[in-house]
Amino acid sequence: MFDYYNLTPLLRSIHAFMCGIMPEWLAMTIEGIAVGLFIMIMYAILAIILIYMERKVCATFQCRIGPNRVGGKGGLLQVPADVIKILTKEIIYLKDNDKFLYGLAPFLVITASILTFSCLPWNKGGEILHMDIGIFFVLAASSIGVLGILLAGWSSNSKYTLIGAVRSGAMIISYELSIGISVLTMVILSGAMDIQAIVSNQSDGWNIFKGHIPALMAFIIYLIAGNAEANRAPFDLAEAEQELTAGYHTEYSGMHFGFFYLAEYLNLFITAGIAVTLFLGGWMPLHISGLDAFNAIMDYIPGVIWFVGKTFFIVFILMWIRWTFPRLRIDQVLILEWKYLMPLSLFVLLLMTVCKVFGWVF
Repeated sequence: MFDYYNLTPLLRSIHAFMCGIMPEWLAMTIEGIAVGLFIMIMYAILAIILIYMERKVCATFQCRIGPNRVGGKGGLLQVPADVIKILTKEIIYLKDNDKFLYGLAPFLVITASILTFSCLPWNKGGEILHMDIGIFFVLAASSIGVLGILLAGWSSNSKYTLIGAVRSGAMIISYELSIGISVLTMVILSGAMDIQAIVSNQSDGWNIFKGHIPALMAFIIYLIAGNAEANRAPFDLAEAEQELTAGYHTEYSGMHFGFFYLAEYLNLFITAGIAVTLFLGGWMPLHISGLDAFNAIMDYIPGVIWFVGKTFFIVFILMWIRWTFPRLRIDQVLILEWKYLMPLSLFVLLLMTVCKVFGWVF
């Protein structure tokens, strides 16, 4: 495979240069600060893009125009204007709430989101947090977010927030099982838990093609369960406006509410990014066996473009689902997981194991 866009040599040379002009501990500190700032900037930029995209996709499905005032006919500056508004809004603290847990909850949610976001493999050598058990770390870090949701609902001292938090906790904990089993199915196919290794093993074909029927079934299960874990419609029972105002974050204002809002949209991107990593080759280009000229042209497209393009394609599918299906009841949501998705995901895991053992994969 064409390896021109590998970032590892560049990053190593930058580290060696910095260590040559300053102590290693200082170089590591500066690098850590730079990486942290990069993560925060990328996080904010992607949130703005996703919110604008959501509004336009929603408007298209509902035969509306969408944002068309601030920033010209396309409304390009509407989301930045909303960001400024959130940043300048006063944070209101309630009289009878648990102030410590009330303030801690949004930080837990945003921390879990940023940790998971840092594990996405943007390019070869472009993964910010890299470890041998990277996919296990992603599952562990993402599960922290439900703690923030439960704390937000309980500490607000409101029946609406508490009901929303309990709904969200029950739903997220349930659907995490199907997500974990779907991820484990791809780990068995790839033979690795290292995220970069999972992507590299797809250089001769994406997992969704190599694993054929079991991989396709796992992909569908993952999208359904990932949509539920991100609290997206038709699984947005925790934020059912007709019943609970805004659910678990009803009593939040200002930037505290902004943290929940940011995390929701970035979790959508993370869900899509993990799907691309596990099933659609990550930053790997599309290769077709026997078409060497076509494959060579595909190799010249940088991996980050492949990853971002495929991720936004999955994001669009998830938005399509949101604005197509009506909201389910909480009993329907849990029945879907425990009676259908959970047994089906276990069957797919067994089927993939059998296919892998007997060599029935491409």
